[in-house]
Amino acid sequence: MRVLIAPDSFKGSLSALQAAKAMAQGVLRVFPHAEIDMVPMADGGEGTVEALVNATSGTLHTHTVQDPLGRPIEAVWGMLGGGRTAVVEMAAASGLPLLHTHERDPLRACTHGTGELIATALEALHSSEVTQSDPEHTTLPRLVVGIGGSATNDGGSGALRALGAVFHDAQGAPLPPGGAALASLKGVTLANLHPLLAKTSLLVACDVDNPLCGPRGASAVFGPQKGATAQQVQQLDAALHQFAKVSASATGKDMINAPGAGAAGGLGAGLLFYTPAQLVPGVSLVLEATNFAARVAKADLVITGEGRTDSQTMYGKAPVGVAKAAKAYGKPVLCLSGALGEEANTLYSHGIDGLASVVCAIASLEECVANAHPLLCDAAERACRLIALGKTMPR
Repeated sequence: MRVLIAPDSFKGSLSALQAAKAMAQGVLRVFPHAEIDMVPMADGGEGTVEALVNATSGTLHTHTVQDPLGRPIEAVWGMLGGGRTAVVEMAAASGLPLLHTHERDPLRACTHGTGELIATALEALHSSEVTQSDPEHTTLPRLVVGIGGSATNDGGSGALRALGAVFHDAQGAPLPPGGAALASLKGVTLANLHPLLAKTSLLVACDVDNPLCGPRGASAVFGPQKGATAQQVQQLDAALHQFAKVSASATGKDMINAPGAGAAGGLGAGLLFYTPAQLVPGVSLVLEATNFAARVAKADLVITGEGRTDSQTMYGKAPVGVAKAAKAYGKPVLCLSGALGEEANTLYSHGIDGLASVVCAIASLEECVANAHPLLCDAAERACRLIALGKTMPR
């Protein structure tokens, strides 16, 4: 029996690789002779750097940047094998898990650290020996930016500020950081925008298709989980409308309704407005880098998972990306998740054949996080025992 294990991270508790190892342990309790192939997944959020670097035998690097509230933090980025592609994830610099619950404040949280990471990766990419050995520039170096898991709602203005843009009010004064300040935006100066952006193929790994504003926009859909009240959601949405208006005037682009513009508190829109970025499904990049198609073709069972599975999972999240790839080869897919939320059963029509929650008893979030590995291991065992039972039943 060949089992392909391809989970996303369980945010705040297990990395994708740690989750895969826990699942494998549970599988082997029931099927001790199973051949296990672990392929840690990501969809643009937390774990994207690790997944792509591991898949290509690349290297990890660290850089000191600002966290969402402006404090120094060590953030990881990666250079993929071959030296022509770098990858950063905003979760490492501007992610929600970097803040305690009482610190969440999308009115002032800022993506400046993400911009610092992008600048660092750009400069390393263009100074690498591989890039320097291609003097005719037959292909542009590539930078992948994963934009899931943000604590911010600033339209990417902080990241763009770190890359040289200046956003100012009616008096010409630079705006303070944060999403709320965008309500006062009247103009933008791009004279000092980082020159290497124009010399780089920029792929933005995105796991949602939300527009920037409105009922499906960044503020309305994702603002509450970042700490925004109902009144603040309206305030932030109006600020992003102003950001889009000024940005359209400055760039000649209309990105307010572009699919994915609302990702990461509007960072998707900011990159679309001011850089040569292309938004792509994050999970597709990881599937390609890991040679997933060839590996799933050999599998008898595929197990995926994530921290919480609900109706949002169908919109570009890793488990559905894995399931769709598996279904191309007719493979059964089991999804193990920390929690099953609203309308999780809709995923049965998106390639997932079975759903199971890791937690099977009343427990606090803190207890679940602290015991994530054994809980996930036990859940994989329970699921595999049901599979083994099914195999003994008469046809």
